[in-house]
Amino acid sequence: MAESALKQRITEAMKDAMRAKDKVRLGTIRLALAEIKKIEVDERIDPDDTRVTGILDKMIKQRRESVRQYEAGNRQDLADIETAEISVLQEFMPQALSADDLKAIISKALAESGATGIQDMGKVMAAVRPAVIGRADMAAVSQIIKQQLSGS
Repeated sequence: MAESALKQRITEAMKDAMRAKDKVRLGTIRLALAEIKKIEVDERIDPDDTRVTGILDKMIKQRRESVRQYEAGNRQDLADIETAEISVLQEFMPQALSADDLKAIISKALAESGATGIQDMGKVMAAVRPAVIGRADMAAVSQIIKQQLSGS
């Protein structure tokens, strides 16, 4: 099986971080590769770029939550470490969607799915998710869809 181009990019970045002796960057990249490897072993698959992006997106969300908790607990030192990891992981994410692009994707999904009310939220999210994974915050996407389905 061919290896994901994104995974290859991450592996090359790990080698560069090793050469540069950048411990924070190296540690974060190794964590990302470990998560990817875990999926490969557990599911016996070779993840494609979309799946790798999803893994990285999940890691970023976890770190954002940790930052909130550390800041609430007055542990700015730990929050700074998590923030540094987020910036390393975001280097491998696709470019974020603009608000207009996001609204266009959502509008297209609403039209194609024939959604008429909030009960159709799942159908619309399923249609939107592949186009926005890693490029937009899914919580924000969900809010926009809810607003449009409720007519607000």
